[in-house]
Amino acid sequence: MAALIDLVDPLSWLLMACLVVLAAFLQGVGGIGFAMLVAPIAALIFPQLVPGPLLALGGSVSLLAALRERQHIVPNVVVCALGGRATGSLIAVLGMTQLPIAAVNLGFAFAILGAVALSAWGLRILPSTRNMILAGIASGIMGTLTSVGAPALAIAMQNLAPAQLRASLGLILFLGASLSLVLLMLVGLFSLQQAMLSIVLYPFMLLGFALSGQLRHQVSLPLMRRLLLGICSISALVLIARTLWH
Repeated sequence: MAALIDLVDPLSWLLMACLVVLAAFLQGVGGIGFAMLVAPIAALIFPQLVPGPLLALGGSVSLLAALRERQHIVPNVVVCALGGRATGSLIAVLGMTQLPIAAVNLGFAFAILGAVALSAWGLRILPSTRNMILAGIASGIMGTLTSVGAPALAIAMQNLAPAQLRASLGLILFLGASLSLVLLMLVGLFSLQQAMLSIVLYPFMLLGFALSGQLRHQVSLPLMRRLLLGICSISALVLIARTLWH
């Protein structure tokens, strides 16, 4: 463990610990935000965390959110999204060496921005069977390639009640992240060393989630929608910038 910690300078560890606390808090309140906040910065200063360790951390905080409000889970939404997510994850893993990753990233980022714009202008996007399957496919592809799979799901689920959204999305993201991790392990892209890196950051994830406990009750549906659309927009813009920068 000490050898793993020594691989990264102390300042980077401190920054990542603070980011994990903030991101877990944000996900505990709004249902998404963990990977969207951490992944772009980790890719720059702590690339060892992307994608496997961040999927492990993000999946864990998603499970905690689902368990905390499990009575609000919407089964049909979860089943449809998971079917799509499994398909998308398989597509991503099989195509990792063949897909033009930059083009895929840009395509999804602009699609998310388009959906945000339509939502902001009044289009009412509902979590129908078709929408959840399509959102699940997009989530599976992006989650496996970049650790950021929540925006497509959040767009499709934005009109659920806040507790329903947090619980259902949490369960979807946990199971989806677990599937992505298994697939990454099968192709040799998630090692024991990477798992140990995520374990080091687990206490900070737990702290951030615990801090979100009371504030989540004060989030109304309109505020939740604004929060989700804002986070999704920022995530898409960061993904565009990161893709073009590289």
